[in-house]
Amino acid sequence: MALGVLIVAAVVLAVVLTSSGGGGGGGSAAGDELFLQSADSSGPDPYTESSTRKGATATTPSALPSASGTGPSENANIVRGVEGSAPGLYGGTRNVSSCDVEKQIRTLGAEPDKNKAFASVLGLDPSGVPAYLRSLTPVQLRLDTRVTNHGFRDGAATAFQSVLQSGTAVLVNDHGEPRVRCSCGNPLLAPVPLQGSVKRQGKAWPGYKSSNVVVVSPAPQPVNRFVMYDPETEGWFTRTAGTTGGSDRKTTPRTPPGASPSSASTAPSSGTSQSSQPSESSESSQPSESSESSQPPSSEAPGASSAPPSSAETPAPESPASQPAS
Repeated sequence: MALGVLIVAAVVLAVVLTSSGGGGGGGSAAGDELFLQSADSSGPDPYTESSTRKGATATTPSALPSASGTGPSENANIVRGVEGSAPGLYGGTRNVSSCDVEKQIRTLGAEPDKNKAFASVLGLDPSGVPAYLRSLTPVQLRLDTRVTNHGFRDGAATAFQSVLQSGTAVLVNDHGEPRVRCSCGNPLLAPVPLQGSVKRQGKAWPGYKSSNVVVVSPAPQPVNRFVMYDPETEGWFTRTAGTTGGSDRKTTPRTPPGASPSSASTAPSSGTSQSSQPSESSESSQPSESSESSQPPSSEAPGASSAPPSSAETPAPESPASQPAS
């Protein structure tokens, strides 16, 4: 069963690329820089050392060629949206957590300034960080995904726009939105629009296409169980929200009635978008807890091609010269 068919029922018709997103820690940052971050890289100004568990990476990046600024122009603000409850949107290894949550808690707890800056991004009280992290679910991205990433510099949070490679280990909230990047401990929020000609920073990985990048939109209802894909076994399993894999169960996802592999792409606006196909379940699908599917999903984003390009990317140095402080 193709990934495009599985997630189409949760595709939204407009993308949340606004300055909102939860916290006050620099989530409104927009500029002309877009950082491509491979699954195993720490990236600029990490909060912590990696808490990604070894052996849990679904995508192992190969040698990364330098990004080229001579390719066709594209509009980096035209991105497909997928609801966080979409079955097959996330993957991982059954019964294995892709992220060591307790390590993340210990590391932040040992550095109060970082813990405070981390909390400010997500709109938390610093004392509430451990409980918040334990409420999240460790998963791995199955599509290249746009986010607002946050580094830690000079005692404060900085914000920058990123594309995270498929295979990146993240922690997601109960609406399926990525909130922590495990390889660097950085807090994440929804992306915001880029302005002007986009300077792509970092290195593109094999298979990267800007037209396949997605934004995760919050599921309209809290997700009880995420339906995930295990590339090692080519099987499917459910993971209860807020757990780290110990209660994972085999499943067979069902194709939503009338689903077809198509979706719409739109340019961002100043207002928040609305889903045209709200979720009918508090789970990320309606699985039957039985056998595994033998057909692995596609790694490409579903649907039609993006709208005509309007802004070109040009190469730039790999490390951010300046980022907006929170």
